[in-house]
Amino acid sequence: MSQLAVVVVAAGKGSRMQTVESKQFLILDGKPILVHTLSLFQKMEQVNSIVLVTGADDVERCRGYIKQYGLSKVQSVVAGGQERQDSVYKGLQMLTTDTEWVLVHDGVRPFTAMEHIIACWHKAMETGAAVLAVPVKDTIKVVDTTGKIQSTPDRRSLWAIQTPQAFRFSLLLEAYEQAKKTGFIGTDDAMLVEQLGISVQVVEADYYNIKITTPEDLPWANWIIHNVRGEKQS
Repeated sequence: MSQLAVVVVAAGKGSRMQTVESKQFLILDGKPILVHTLSLFQKMEQVNSIVLVTGADDVERCRGYIKQYGLSKVQSVVAGGQERQDSVYKGLQMLTTDTEWVLVHDGVRPFTAMEHIIACWHKAMETGAAVLAVPVKDTIKVVDTTGKIQSTPDRRSLWAIQTPQAFRFSLLLEAYEQAKKTGFIGTDDAMLVEQLGISVQVVEADYYNIKITTPEDLPWANWIIHNVRGEKQS
């Protein structure tokens, strides 16, 4: 069986949530959002190990969660860097040499369907790199700095990218090392792989796989966990 590891990134402060507490530690249905996310991968028999990347001030708190909630697959908790890209790179460096495949996932995205995670991984096993995504529902406009519409892309070609993103470990590590060497900053992991000239495949997920980022997301997350994809539904 191929060794599959997960790097969960939860090092952000989440200023858009407008709370004193970082968004990944807000309580959702009795547990921190981050714990719900880690529990998802803990339950998956395909996952061999998890590396958690968090803020330097939160490392001990997260180690406490691992013991409290029995998250035995979390092998390492490491302090992140200044940017998300720095944090992911630190997480990748903690993986063991026998790791063949890696998923990179947002710590505040606790509702990914297991079948979609597996489908993304399997697509990466075929092609080397794959990401979960959903078709964009709304019409998208390209707007300049004055608020004037410049163009309207064809919505059929637009997808909203989610996590996890799945890669051959050696490929993603090469992409991160190359980005570090050139100073390239990408908006997601796939973008770094694209910089190597490697195609990344999209695997369709669903709209429940939300990233809990702003106050408006919390009521929606509470509804999802009680009606669609929480532990009560698993």
